[in-house]
Amino acid sequence: MVRKGHDDPRFFTVFWRTLGASVCRARPGRFYGHAQHTRGSHVGKTKRGKGTKIMAFSDGSSVPLALHTQSASPHEGTLVEQTLASGFLKGKPRRLIGDKAYDSDPLDETLLGQGIEMIAPHRKNRKKRKTQDGRKLRRYKRRWKIERLFAWLQNFRRLVVRYEYKDENFLGMAQLGCIVILLRKCL
Repeated sequence: MVRKGHDDPRFFTVFWRTLGASVCRARPGRFYGHAQHTRGSHVGKTKRGKGTKIMAFSDGSSVPLALHTQSASPHEGTLVEQTLASGFLKGKPRRLIGDKAYDSDPLDETLLGQGIEMIAPHRKNRKKRKTQDGRKLRRYKRRWKIERLFAWLQNFRRLVVRYEYKDENFLGMAQLGCIVILLRKCL
């Protein structure tokens, strides 16, 4: 039985979406036994060893709308366009809410060219003139919803530590976790 409103095609029409990333550790190589020989595609170095970055954005009720996996090495700001391209829906949001990692003028210009406004607080060491005022940053208080999505994804053991060698298998597990979350929200 589906709750009222979830069968409406306009249900996922949200004007703002939250954007975030999480890193999962990679399991050490099975045959070598230590972290130096961690294997697999899209496994990169982090401060705590090697891992894979999961990028996602969600709507206002923490329903996952896009999911992308990449090596843990590249900066989150460079992966935003790939995450938007891997969305489950055809439409693009009007606004994206991110943390301080997404405070980048080139990223803002690129997203404005696509009709998307990036809302992110400024970093302390920003040299250029500030581009966001307090009115837009009030929406930043809704960012906890993407953190809740990552907390729900961390309930799936296969996403806490990456056991899969191939990236396609790990992405499939992450998408399966998103499907389970979506079904729990809708049913």
